Amino acid sequence: MRCVEVTLTDNKKEPAPIKSSEAEAQRKSGQDISREAKKLPHREKKKESLQKRLKAAEEKAEENYERLLRVTAEFENYKKRTQREMDQLRKFANESLIKDVLLSVDNLERALAISYNNNEDAFKAFREGVEMTLKGLLDTLTRFGVAPVESLGKPFDPNLHHAISQQESDKHPENTVLRELQKGYTLRERLIRPAMVVVSKKPDAKQEGRSKAAEDDPTQKVTIQ
Repeated sequence: MRCVEVTLTDNKKEPAPIKSSEAEAQRKSGQDISREAKKLPHREKKKESLQKRLKAAEEKAEENYERLLRVTAEFENYKKRTQREMDQLRKFANESLIKDVLLSVDNLERALAISYNNNEDAFKAFREGVEMTLKGLLDTLTRFGVAPVESLGKPFDPNLHHAISQQESDKHPENTVLRELQKGYTLRERLIRPAMVVVSKKPDAKQEGRSKAAEDDPTQKVTIQ
């Protein structure tokens, strides 16, 4: 019988030795990873810092925007207020002049109120001239926005009338304007001179008869209070 000798061998190959260049590359790669790992906390802190700065900048921008809106609104209000003041100045710049002109109107009206029973023919031309002058003057005032205050028969209004006296009357409600001693005027609906008036009051029971006689007699004196 023939014997066969079998030799067992290990088929596993030993790992090839790593070349020096590859080892150096792996070492550097490991060092890079280590450095990056060390930098990571610093980058996170820097990121947080940038986020905080960004948030602060956004809040500041929002604050500045709101401030801009407020300043813009205030400026618009200032322009409107200035425009209103300029309009008021233009409207009422002639107020003092008109007050002086009204004195002439008063004198002309008083001249026309005089009765010329005995010399009517002699004063006819004078009266017509005064009437024309008064009409022209009133037309001029009207063009400037001047209007008379309605007083006779109206309830007394302290915003429009200045009561000179009171007169007892049982024919009119109390505080009714009975007489107008001087006309009042407005300039563009603003009072520049109140009307001087006589206002009614309730008669006393004892003097009711005397009050009635005073109303019937236009020459009866009015008691000044």
